[in-house]
Amino acid sequence: MRTTLTLDEDVAQEARLAARRLKRPFKKIINQALRLGLEKIEQPVKRKPYTTKPRPLGLRKPYRLDNVQELIAQLEGEASR
Repeated sequence: MRTTLTLDEDVAQEARLAARRLKRPFKKIINQALRLGLEKIEQPVKRKPYTTKPRPLGLRKPYRLDNVQELIAQLEGEASR
């Protein structure tokens, strides 16, 4: 199939250099690059799963959960009542 493409100058230059280095036609280099690029674009990006490290969330000494009102008063002050 014949079509017209407008390549950025840097892309065209890189393709020309690759064609010379590999001693292959420019057209074949462009087709191969497009195949590889399209394959890569269609694959989802592989990312590491997000993980967290658990940490103990217990109360600090001298706080206790026996009396919630007392705990609130200790943390926020007596004006919180």
